[in-house]
Parts: sequence; C-alpha cells; structure tokens
Amino acid sequence: MPAKSIRAEYLKGLWQENPVFRQLLGMCPTLAVTGAVINGIAMGLATSFVLIFSSLVISSIKKLIPSQVRIACYVVIIATFVTMADRFLAAFFLPISKSLGPYVPLIVVNCIILGRQEAFSSKNSVGRSLIDALGMSSGFVLALLILSSIREILGSGTFLGHQVMGAWFKPWLIMIFPSGAFITLGILLAIALVIESKAKQRR
Repeated sequence: MPAKSIRAEYLKGLWQENPVFRQLLGMCPTLAVTGAVINGIAMGLATSFVLIFSSLVISSIKKLIPSQVRIACYVVIIATFVTMADRFLAAFFLPISKSLGPYVPLIVVNCIILGRQEAFSSKNSVGRSLIDALGMSSGFVLALLILSSIREILGSGTFLGHQVMGAWFKPWLIMIFPSGAFITLGILLAIALVIESKAKQRR
C-alpha cells in the first residue's frame, strides 16, 4: 500500500468521513455519554477497540463467510469484542463502567462498526482495513472528546473532574442534560458545514 494511500485512508476518518460530524453515525452514545470527558474518552476507546479488532478479523476471514449470513457473522464477531470491552471496564474501571451503563453493550449495534464491516472490511485487505478502522476510530474519539469537553466545561466548570473555571463562572446546567448534547452537537455540525463550504470555495 503506497505511503500516500495509507495517509489518505487514515485521514478521511478524521474529517472527510468523520463518523459523527460528517456521517452522523453513532448518535446514541455520542449524545448520551458525553456529559463528562472521562466518559467520552472511555466510550471512544471501547468503540475503537471493537472497531479495530472486528475489522481485522472480518477482513481476514471474509472469503470464508457465506454472503447469505454475513451480517449475522459480523454481529457475532462484533459482540465478542464488545463483551471483552465491557468485562474489561467492569473489572478494572468499575465507576466508568457504571457511568456508561448499557451504552457499552450497545456498541454491538453501533452503525459505525457494522457499517465499516459491510462497506469496507469485507471488501478490502487486512492492512487497508486496519488503516480505515484506525482512522474512523480516531475520528470518533476526537468527536466525543470535543463534544464532552465543551459540555463538561460549560456544564460543570471542570475538565476531567478538575476545576478550570473561576468562582465567577455559573455552570450552564442545560449542558449536562440531553438537551445540552443536542444543542452542542448542532452547533458543531454547523461549524463543520461552514468549514467545508469555505474549503470548497478555496478550491
């Protein structure tokens, strides 16, 4: 795989095909767990683990999977890695596991993961699938980090639990509620569209 191709394959997940800001995938965890940065990072990393390893496995055995049952096989493989991620969090990071609640098990039906298996991993080599999964994972983690940072700072005046705003700051309580997630995401999507529009004009 040429170096330029590797770079392009990875970078598309950060912006051009960002799962959250460009494709609007994985909205359930994006809106539900980003009230705190630690939860956003944990969900992003858990999803990345599942996406990367399921992509590797499915790309490796794609020729062995009958087309009639491919989706069922993908779900079984994805569910295996989701269970591993869920049990790992419960064993070593119990408070985070409790905070994330059912959203880690729900990674099984995350559109980002199943979509990449059907659209990419099942059609490409192991190496290319790995780069694609890394790029999409990075884009998802970045999106959750941005969203959760804004919500935690404005909603609680903290970042990763540490106070970053002065005594003068009055927390915007709306930001820690679901409505705050929709508002923040809407503003970020608008900014993304403006940036894309200006980029096209420069071309």
